Amino acid sequence: MLTILKNSNEESIRQIDEEKKIRNTNELFILFALGSQFDHLIKLAFEKLGVFCLVADPRSVTSDDIKKINPTGIILSGGPASVYDEGVPFDTKIFDLGIPTLGVCLGFQLWAHYIGAKVLGANKREFGVHTLHIQNNDSLFKGFGNTTRVLESHGDRIEPYEKFEVLGTTDDAPISAGKYKHLYGVQFHPETTESENGIKIFENFCFEICKAVDRFPAENIAEKKIKEIKEIVGDKKVLIALSGGCDSSVVAGLIRNALGEMSGRVMAIYIKGIDRPDDEKTVMDNFGNESWLQVKIIDATNQFLEVLKGKVTMPEKRLAMREVYKEVLEQEIKEFDASFIAQGTLYTDLSESGVGHDGARRAQIKLHHNTNLQFSVPELMPLADCVKDGARDIGRAIGVKEELLVRHPFPGPGLVVRIEGEVTKENLVIARQIDGIYVEELRKAKLYETVWQAGAVVTNSMITCTKGDDASQGVVVALWAVWSVNGFTAQFAELPYEFLRKVSQRITNEVRAVGAVTYRISDKPPSTIEWG
Repeated sequence: MLTILKNSNEESIRQIDEEKKIRNTNELFILFALGSQFDHLIKLAFEKLGVFCLVADPRSVTSDDIKKINPTGIILSGGPASVYDEGVPFDTKIFDLGIPTLGVCLGFQLWAHYIGAKVLGANKREFGVHTLHIQNNDSLFKGFGNTTRVLESHGDRIEPYEKFEVLGTTDDAPISAGKYKHLYGVQFHPETTESENGIKIFENFCFEICKAVDRFPAENIAEKKIKEIKEIVGDKKVLIALSGGCDSSVVAGLIRNALGEMSGRVMAIYIKGIDRPDDEKTVMDNFGNESWLQVKIIDATNQFLEVLKGKVTMPEKRLAMREVYKEVLEQEIKEFDASFIAQGTLYTDLSESGVGHDGARRAQIKLHHNTNLQFSVPELMPLADCVKDGARDIGRAIGVKEELLVRHPFPGPGLVVRIEGEVTKENLVIARQIDGIYVEELRKAKLYETVWQAGAVVTNSMITCTKGDDASQGVVVALWAVWSVNGFTAQFAELPYEFLRKVSQRITNEVRAVGAVTYRISDKPPSTIEWG
């Protein structure tokens, strides 16, 4: 099946027609992915609605290509570019075709700029959740009240323009939703879970504005992935990078279902050294006695410390630890004579690393440990088109233990990103101690499963403290916890003060080097979930 439309040649049109026959529909929606960190969530939203949505390359797909396939509707995602600065690779003649179009953030700014509106850098940028005040009784907001909560993440604004019909405003954006003829736009991100009625906006666009009528029931994604793995691997061997977290556990479950309980052709590698206190035990408790899987633990502590020596910024530390990660796995690939390596890479990992749909500049938020490593054997990444909640749904469908699925996501670079400055043997010990105390107390207070992820950071800050009636210098530790669904966006978790007080007391009492404990209260965006 065609996954990204690059032009409307005979072959791509043939594949589109085949998919339409399978779905018993003549309807097609085109999503131009302009480089947003969230653009895949738009694709997932349309899949949940059951409509046929195809991602298009904005650099190569022209208005002539669009005329040939005649889509029911067009969506333009957000992105990091600016319409008045670097420009956006997109054939704006597409806006003249009369096809209903919905622009999200940058997509909205793009068509607004095209029809003559001014798009400028805003004095007050908007990040996080804001209140949208809905104006006019437009079908895009059918079923809404006067206000709704939406997630904003933009630094540019659209100035009032006589051609516009304003559909919504926020306190800092005079045009947060607008319309011009068949062109619709929103400055916020309805694809994120923080936009409380976001899926309804897409539903209204599809069925009220574009007048679509067909819905195709979603196939069993888990069964499809198992079948694909079985066909690709055949009778060959697979090496799995296993951390004990949700994603790699789900990948292990998919491979088990594909190759069978008695295959003997799968080895899992657990890399020790920058892991959290309970990760190794989790792996051995859940996978150590499986008949279909060999588990091998590699202690790479010294290698990690060596490559991290002198590295102080988070990007250079992320880059350095990847060297060891790849070296260890390449050695095990050779020894096991594996034909494939499997990883629990999510779409979130690829997107934040600057990888994604072709066609537009994508900001590299942070380089993940498991992306673009170019192993000597082909990679199996069955979750590369999934976000966290989708991976968990697949896991539940194939019987992965719930305790693994709800486990806080493993930070790919491990405790490296929970230590500011250079990673040393000493602060690695501190990082493990404070993480262990924090997680232990979260479990005791029955808060662990109510938050999506939590962490404790060894900062570079020192504070004067008094322990035992004497003055000394102590490290400042920063705790954080977030609520999220898929990892693309998150809100800080409002943990009880008494709980935080107890954790602070335990850490400062039990970890000699720590002098103070703080708690981070920032959302994503603008922050990321992990510290670095």
